[in-house]
Amino acid sequence: MADMFLEKFRSLVPKYLEDQWQEADGLSRQELRDALAEHDFEIPMVLEEFYLALGNNEDFMEAYHYFFDPEELEIEDDYLLFLEDEEEKFVWGFKTNQLEVPDPIVYRRNNARGSWTSEEGTFSEFVFDMFSWVFEELSRELEH
Repeated sequence: MADMFLEKFRSLVPKYLEDQWQEADGLSRQELRDALAEHDFEIPMVLEEFYLALGNNEDFMEAYHYFFDPEELEIEDDYLLFLEDEEEKFVWGFKTNQLEVPDPIVYRRNNARGSWTSEEGTFSEFVFDMFSWVFEELSRELEH
């Protein structure tokens, strides 16, 4: 299947880091395959392409929130978890019955309550909005 999101994720490097995307920013297909080999689940196409584009770039993988490395992905409460915030108050994931959807809806769990709510957007929408917010925050902090 053709890459649907790969170039859009790669374009985040020049947009926010003022640098050209390099192969070292992402994981190779073989690295990703090896990292996922232990899991008994498939990941959505959009998450795979995210790792291929940005999986080695700490500026994105650890920007206020922490994306799980592919080997750290896990399923809890029938959700595939892929992201947590700095204080570990929230975790984000996909419903496991939606893993075959190329760009599934993202859900957030409040860890204190254990309740899940929809972010009402797909992974690609969520990620682009999140990085827009993160890098705007960083630039505001640098201005002060």
